[in-house]
Amino acid sequence: MNDSFIFSTADSYLQRAAKALVYAVYVLSTGTIIHHMQQKPIVIFDSGVGGLSIYQKIREQLPFLSVIYCSDSEGFPYGPKPENDVVDRTLHCLTRLVEKFQPALAIIACNTASTISLPKARQLLDIPIVGVVPAIKPASQTSQKRCIGLLATPGTVERDYTHQLIHEFAGDCEVIRVGSSELVHLAEQHLRGERINPTNLKKIIEPLFHGNNWPDCIVLGCTHFPLVQELLDSVVPAPVTWVDSGEAIARRVANLLEEHHSHHEGPVEHRFLYTGSDQSMTSLFPALEAMDFSEIACLDT
Repeated sequence: MNDSFIFSTADSYLQRAAKALVYAVYVLSTGTIIHHMQQKPIVIFDSGVGGLSIYQKIREQLPFLSVIYCSDSEGFPYGPKPENDVVDRTLHCLTRLVEKFQPALAIIACNTASTISLPKARQLLDIPIVGVVPAIKPASQTSQKRCIGLLATPGTVERDYTHQLIHEFAGDCEVIRVGSSELVHLAEQHLRGERINPTNLKKIIEPLFHGNNWPDCIVLGCTHFPLVQELLDSVVPAPVTWVDSGEAIARRVANLLEEHHSHHEGPVEHRFLYTGSDQSMTSLFPALEAMDFSEIACLDT
């Protein structure tokens, strides 16, 4: 930041007037307003810990951001729930988080919640809301064989929105779709330090490789799944490129912050909040601490 814009108590009247004039010229010429305040955090919301894959990409690309991560552990998993229940839980938690932390923006880091709740969340809340969708478009751009695998929850695989994405961005590809709720739970167990039986992973991905035409690119269509990408890679019968939404979400967040002229000042702090029982979270503490969360606490809803 240009020091010539910063006012000091030692400045004379003429010095203050000169700085005000310099700042006015800067604003008129660049359209940029500099905020002399600590940057607001961003919120990442998910039904469980899957959104930590988004959190990791945010930290890699935007290390100056403070993050409030919220896991609706009490409502986990969202996939089998009626759509109205998912919308109600998502809006309730997001409203509480916005009231409590006044974030710059929020990410709904859950494919199920995004496709169902995103329009209503954007109507209700006066901040930018970023959703996640299966990375069909980049997978189509990557695949050389024009054969793509989609590994997601059963609800995401069957949802009309997913079919629309495939039709729009991968119409010339064969898309092999596999829905798995079990993999969501395995990802949660893996983050808790539990051993995952490779045989269980092989059974989940086996349908992707049944036919004569095997995919060379697999979309991880649930934010939980990148957490076990290395484990999945160890059991696939042929080399594949794994594609998820993390990097695209981080780029979108960066663009939105730039559009809103949000500049960083002050320390970076990450908080992990959850709903429900404390006992269900204890086994996660080592992994969360390793991810630099300075506070782990229950969200007062």
